Amino acid sequence: QVQLVESGGGLVQAGGSLRLSCAASGTIFRINVMGWYRQAPGKERELVAAITFGGSTNYADSVKGRFTISRDNAKNTVYLQMNSLKPDDTAVYYCKTTYYYSDYWGQGTQVTVSS
Repeated sequence: QVQLVESGGGLVQAGGSLRLSCAASGTIFRINVMGWYRQAPGKERELVAAITFGGSTNYADSVKGRFTISRDNAKNTVYLQMNSLKPDDTAVYYCKTTYYYSDYWGQGTQVTVSS
């Protein structure tokens, strides 16, 4: 069983920055991929960024060059640094991992970008 707890959301003006954190806890040997997803009102949940245990990353086209995903394997924590935020980035952001064939999601953290 894996528990994911996100933090760091909030309200920011367009052009501003936020840093999200997601800490995994439980009986964990090694988590391979950790990712961030987001869901805006009336839209489907989408992948924002993902990172492997070795540090390989993948980003949605809409956030490339603005967001950076990173992780601290010793702390089982993944981060999402979000710069140059736009109103279209407004959404609930979720942390997700797959561990032993089961998907685990965090509770979500709201990010609101005002114009």
